[in-house]
Amino acid sequence: MYFDFLHSESIEDMGYSLSKLEVETGHFDGSSSNHGVASSVHRDRPANYLDHEISQLTKLRSGPHENLSRILPGKKELPVSTFKMLSAREANISGRGRFSKADCCHVLSKYLPVSGPWIVDQMETRAYVSQFSADGSLFVAAFQGSHIRIYNVERGWKVHKNIHAKSLRWTVTDTSLSPDQRHLVYATMSPIVHIVDVGSAATESVANITEIHDGLLLSADNDDFGIFSVKFSTEGREVVAGSSDDAIYVYDLEANKLSLRISAHNSDVNSVCFADESGHLIYSGSDDNLCKVWDRRCFRAKEKPAGVLMGHLEGVTFLDSRGDGRYFISNSKDQSIKLWDIRKMSSHAARNIWFRNYEWDYRWMDYPAQARDVKHPYDQSISTYKGHSVLRTLIRCYFSPEYSTGQRYIYTGSHDACIYIYDLVSGEQVAKLQHHRSTIRDCSWHPTYPMLVSSSWDGDVVKWEFPGNGEAPLPPKRKQIRRRHFF
Repeated sequence: MYFDFLHSESIEDMGYSLSKLEVETGHFDGSSSNHGVASSVHRDRPANYLDHEISQLTKLRSGPHENLSRILPGKKELPVSTFKMLSAREANISGRGRFSKADCCHVLSKYLPVSGPWIVDQMETRAYVSQFSADGSLFVAAFQGSHIRIYNVERGWKVHKNIHAKSLRWTVTDTSLSPDQRHLVYATMSPIVHIVDVGSAATESVANITEIHDGLLLSADNDDFGIFSVKFSTEGREVVAGSSDDAIYVYDLEANKLSLRISAHNSDVNSVCFADESGHLIYSGSDDNLCKVWDRRCFRAKEKPAGVLMGHLEGVTFLDSRGDGRYFISNSKDQSIKLWDIRKMSSHAARNIWFRNYEWDYRWMDYPAQARDVKHPYDQSISTYKGHSVLRTLIRCYFSPEYSTGQRYIYTGSHDACIYIYDLVSGEQVAKLQHHRSTIRDCSWHPTYPMLVSSSWDGDVVKWEFPGNGEAPLPPKRKQIRRRHFF
């Protein structure tokens, strides 16, 4: 277990400088690095502090035992330093004789993966997708030049599979590994989703030359649309996809046929995902500025969404579910991430509530200054996170892992070539990682280790860690933002 390093490291070597969260413990050593970490300390609650049930759930998942945080009767201290946590465990102050899962998360979540970065791979084309497998043993990176590479993380990032995509239109827009990690589906700007056998012996997988890439045809009547988002269901029997023809598709892999098509939005469906392991609920986000919730148990009777969530002023680029069938986050072209509770959804969207007084296209223009402080009059979100830049492409955002952080953070790529990490409860930016020279569309936090991998339009795939692997990190690069017309 990665947590074992705490037993072998001296207090001075624990890297207290790596996170703003450790500033409050008094161990900040001021060491320099090529990343940015917020350093201001606010002991009072910030204005955007989240006062909602999810904040309490997050604290329960990532907070120490109350006996460990109590310094005086009726008074508590948060965050509790690692030194105090270890001392209290040895003294059995909690009465358990060990750390609970929440205690472990409280310690591990303070050591953010911000050291480095170290190179994983460098390609000559833009990277669009980067994702760890569910257990973290594999990592998938997809590039504009038809390449999809699967790396074996546990074997020194050796290339496990080098896939050459079939029917490529523009770029590989999304990929998804099956839960058993035996198959990969990938999508491009075409109506066919392809599936590849990841477990086969061949390293080189050239479509229908060295291996068969089975095609899952989503529409026999229309070939003039592309797929922006594709995801496996938790049990691996279905695939859900969002498309440029404003629809959601659900494909039954066991029956090998399309099982459901939903005319879901009034514009491109940029992101879809299953809400939880049951597979009954589907979340969708679109360029019509709306997030919608679909309940398949009653859809055929109503042919309408279970609910609509308003709050974004521009198109939704990505959704990530917390996995509990209740909360999810969305990234948007209005330059914000929003946190949603589906219990606040409405039956329909309010009309005529937002009129632009400017012309703007996120693919080649900067976001208008006059729109930055505008608020949606019927905003149903429960929290908003700002600081990053959502331009040129469908930039993604995620909850941090449950195992190591208790989903305490939200992180995202950005057009300004940085990775931003926000505290879910306080809303504050706790880290800003800088290395890349161009847009970061996707990044992924390892499910158990303090490791984060980012991929950029500069072609680099790099990893950020705590405390590092002993190698010299890459030198910082001068930022270079391309300003061309991209999707």
